[in-house]
Amino acid sequence: MKKIISITLITILFSFTMVRTKTLHDFQCKSIDGASFDFSSLKGKKIMLVNTASECGYTPQYKDLQALYEQYKDKNFIIIGFPCNDFGGQEPGTLTEIKSFCSKNYGVTFPMMEKISVKGEKCSEIYKWLTSKAENGVEDSKVNWNFNKYLINEKGEYVKHLGSSVNPLDKEVTQWISTN
Repeated sequence: MKKIISITLITILFSFTMVRTKTLHDFQCKSIDGASFDFSSLKGKKIMLVNTASECGYTPQYKDLQALYEQYKDKNFIIIGFPCNDFGGQEPGTLTEIKSFCSKNYGVTFPMMEKISVKGEKCSEIYKWLTSKAENGVEDSKVNWNFNKYLINEKGEYVKHLGSSVNPLDKEVTQWISTN
């Protein structure tokens, strides 16, 4: 009897240690063009996720995001933009309008996804993961405005949250990208 109880306890403890925190690679979404996008295709790349808006005071960050992408895209780094209308209605456009705006005004070539919600009841699954320590295994965070940045390592693991005021070309960002 003691042996059965011991084996059962060991099995239960082992199963708890085997629980794996989700990674970004476990998610899928739709691109701005409506195509399916599987984040597991980004294994081996450092990733910056950014919630974006076309009518925000931080909108000029698109220029620096594009510059960052151009500088590091061939060094296993990618930026993924998520248009979001959660803050002051600053992304009212359709996906076609958003794509045209980004391309025409800022020459954006990094991948843009469909418009999502990053907070509240309609929060996307990716942003639930990004903002919850229970899901990402690192920290709780709050998306307070447009152009929040999330850094994800090559394994799809959450690394850090940076607020809107942190410029995409900030030394903290470029050092993180350049560090193995």
